[in-house]
Amino acid sequence: MNKDQIKGRSQRLQARLKQEWARLNDDELMEAEGNLDELAARIREKYGESREKVASRINELMEEVRHEEKS
Repeated sequence: MNKDQIKGRSQRLQARLKQEWARLNDDELMEAEGNLDELAARIREKYGESREKVASRINELMEEVRHEEKS
């Protein structure tokens, strides 16, 4: 996987995250980029969802993005 593919995957994941949790802003996503624990903590703060639920949904979104690449 080259740099452009990684950047594209990251952008698609960010778009999915913003669709799922619309109260996240671009700055928060950029600050948490690459750190799933930080991202999950920010989502939990804004939405009050459990850590397990947030982590599970993030993993599902990541898998969806990966699956799109194979299609």
